[in-house]
Parts: sequence; C-alpha cells; structure tokens
Amino acid sequence: MSAQTTDVLVIGSGFGGAIPAYYLAAGGARVTILERGPRLAADDFAHSLQLGTYNRIVDVVRGEGIAVVTGNCVGGGSVVYFAASLRAPAFVFERRGGTARRIWPAAITRAALDPWYDRVEEALPVTRTDWSDVSYAGGVLAAACRRTGHTCNPVPVAVDTDRCTNCNWMLSGCRFDAKRSMLLNYLPAAEAHGATIHPLHEVQSISPSPVSGHRYAVSYTVLDPDDYTCTPTTGTIHAKVVVLAAGAVGTPVILQRSALLLGGIPAAVGRYFSGNGDRVSVADVNEDKVRTLLGLSRPDGAPYQGLPIGRPITAATYDYLDAEAPEYSRFSLQQIYFPSLTNVLAQTADPPHWFGIPARALRSRWKSWLTLLAMTEDDNEGTFSAIPPLTGSFTRLAPGLGLGTMTYRPTTRTRDGWRTADQALRGILEKDGLAQVRPWSEDVAGAVTAHPLGSARMGDTAATSALTDTGELRGHQGLFITDGSAVPTSLTVNPSLTIAALAERAAPAITRRAAQTGAEVRYGAPVPSP
Repeated sequence: MSAQTTDVLVIGSGFGGAIPAYYLAAGGARVTILERGPRLAADDFAHSLQLGTYNRIVDVVRGEGIAVVTGNCVGGGSVVYFAASLRAPAFVFERRGGTARRIWPAAITRAALDPWYDRVEEALPVTRTDWSDVSYAGGVLAAACRRTGHTCNPVPVAVDTDRCTNCNWMLSGCRFDAKRSMLLNYLPAAEAHGATIHPLHEVQSISPSPVSGHRYAVSYTVLDPDDYTCTPTTGTIHAKVVVLAAGAVGTPVILQRSALLLGGIPAAVGRYFSGNGDRVSVADVNEDKVRTLLGLSRPDGAPYQGLPIGRPITAATYDYLDAEAPEYSRFSLQQIYFPSLTNVLAQTADPPHWFGIPARALRSRWKSWLTLLAMTEDDNEGTFSAIPPLTGSFTRLAPGLGLGTMTYRPTTRTRDGWRTADQALRGILEKDGLAQVRPWSEDVAGAVTAHPLGSARMGDTAATSALTDTGELRGHQGLFITDGSAVPTSLTVNPSLTIAALAERAAPAITRRAAQTGAEVRYGAPVPSP
C-alpha cells in the first residue's frame, strides 16, 4: 500500500491552523488538516448543558494550579469562544517581564502587526458594536464605571449582529451562524481550493519521513465519535511541511512526545506557559442599589437580574491600559458571562465559597451576579511535565474533562497584577454598596483560563524561545507553530485576534518554505470573502 502524502499537513483547525491552511491551499499546495475533535454544523450545536452536548466540543483540562477551557472540534477554539476581537496594546510587544530584555521578537511590534490584524478583521469580519448591542449586564458595568469616573466601551466582536439572537449559548457553538468562527471563512475557503479536513484524527507524534521528497511523518489515531478514549485505527501521513496548531495545551505535548524521534527540541518547549493573566470575579449586585445609584431598570421593572441576558461579552473598560504605568499594573476589565457549568472550576477567595448554606444563598441570586474578567500581565511561569501522557494531549478522565501535565505557580509579580485588578474592580463596583466583589481563588482551585498561551513561544533568543519570529521551530526546518503557544506573553486583552494575525503573518514564510521543498505553491491569495 502506498504511503499517504501531502505537501502541507496542518494539525488543528482553529485560528492557528485554518488560516495558513487556506493560504497554502489557495496558493496551489496539497493541504491536509487533521483535527482531534468532531465536525459539527450549526444544526448540531445544542442549547443544553446535558452530557453528550457541550462536552463533545469543549474540554476542561485540569493541571496543577490551573484549569484550561479548550475547544475540541473542527474550527477549534473559534467555535466555542465568546468572539471578543481586540488588538493587543502597543506596550504588550515591548514587555520585558522578569528579564532584562524584550521578550517578543524585534520584528513584531503593534505597528508591524497592524496590517495582519486588518486582514483578519476583514475576513471574519469583526463588528464595531454600539451601545444598542451591549447586554444589560454590560450596561450595568458601564453605568458603574461612569459613576466612579471611568470610561467603558462596547467590545468589538466577530459576530454578525443582525443574525445574532442574543441567546447566550456561545460556549456551545452557534446555531445561527452568527458567530464568525473558522467554519464560515478560512476553512470553507481552504476546502474550496482542495484542502481536506479529517475530523477525529488525533496526532500523536512527528518524526523524520523516510519517503523521498517529504520531511516529516505525522502519526495519528482515529477516535471513536462516541468515545474519544477508543482509537480503533492508526495511520501516518508524510508531509513536506507541517503546521502544528493543536493549541497551547496540545502543541507542547506533541513536541515532547516527538523529541527523541526528531533528535531533540528546543528547551523552551513546555515552558513559559501563560493563562493570559486571566482573573475571574463574581460581583453579587444589590438590586435595590442598581435602581437608586445607577437609575437603571428593565422593561419588566427588575433593576438588574440580567446576568444570562445577551451575549457573553459586550462591554469593557480600558482605563488601566496605560503604556506609562509599570509592568504588572496594566489590565483590562471585561463584563463576561460564564454558564453555571464553570462554577465547578473555582471557589471564591472570600466566603461564602461554593459549598454550604451561604453558598446556596449566593447561587440562588445568580441572576443578580455580574461576572468580570480581568486580563493582566503575568509572568509566563507555567511549565509542562517533561513526561507527556502516552497518547493525546492530556489524560481523559471523562467526556469533556481531562488531566493535563501543566503546572502553574503564580509568582509574586503575577499575584500583584491580580491584586491590582481586584482593587480596581472593587473601586468601581463596591462604591456605596452597589455590589460585593468575590474573585475566584487561585489558592483553592487554581487559576482558570480560556486563553492559554506561550508554551512554545517565539522570540529572538534561542535560550528563552522555541520559535523564530515566523513561527518556525528552531532546528527543525519546515515545522511551524501558529497557535496560541507561539504568543510570547499575556496580552491584557482577549488573544484570538492576535493569534489569528500572527498566523496571517506566518503564512508567507510557510509558503516560501513549502516552495523550497518542491511544492508548487505561491503566496498572494486575498483574504476569504465574508
């Protein structure tokens, strides 16, 4: 039987995988995409938290000191994310962290990345929302900000607001094709140019290929759609170029498992892991004071009780993103909605915790919660165990639940950043008893993030980075990493747009490398039409 071959093999189909897949396919290369999760269409996304629905496409991976929420389907994280689409502030690219030198590659600045941001915003497209698009919860945050002398703004989103029904089930995909995931732009455009997508194909390792003209052999298992722990079929595909985009939890594990086969990998793989500095808080809002202090009420007369109404992310304050402020004191504060499922991931730092009679009373008031996300500057202090699981990116404990190999112990600088954000949030929401803010406690249950970054980061220094500025793995020509693991630092905003812009920026370099291997391909396709 002849070997399976392709010009470019893409591992993962989220932002980092779909974007280069499109440009390589549109340029003439044979492109194959392997995706660990299933392929679902709009009608398959269920408005339910019943087992067998959301946990087909969402994984919660617990490590030591951190829990990560990840996508597991064709389209990856773009299917389950909340669509907030923000450019990282210019100061992010100049960060030094705890080092004496700039962490990001010198070639990447905000100005240098802006043309690539432009392309992504056009392709998705990103909607510049107005106050009419803001949820009631977002309006409460905005009113509280104004009352305390702060600004608040509608958040730009990759959502067709004309199609959006404000159902608030974005974690479970979008039944209305309003959320502009990779399923609606880069992936169908790649398929239109001949790319093939293989769902339920979990990559296990990458090794040198014995097939003439091909550099890498990628081994995979095919998962049972009803039980992801069953792997009835295995296979290998030989490729001239590999684009690894399995996510910041998956990518380092695949590389670690492949290290001996590849003759070694950079020491930075599995280090410098970040949760984007995410810090979640629950504000228990006093309904009476929403009316008396903010002058707000809904048409039905309720002052608030609006946590589940509208899209999950609609408003944020950027007042603390001051380029002149010291590092670790800069952050954004964003109104966000988490479904009740996520309450099992953390406990509040202050009583009541998530157990006992006081907690029952708190949960009974969930409609009066205002959930906030601070995205801060952390220290990239997470690491992955050098011993990966035998298969997969983590040990699957149950559908939608896994045990990862990452460890996250926040440094003093990271904790200072969280503390500063907590104080700012309290200053806005606790004034005159409007609400009581309860940050989720990292001491009890670990940090929680849906924005994992940095586990195979790019940079200019081989000692502290795994990738070149174009995303090529050091010492392994033709092996590129284009997902969140490549992002060198936390961003103080939602990372999806930056991950996508970096993937756009890497596409020409990947194309050149593919052409050097003999693939008939050239770069120059326009962004896919919305």
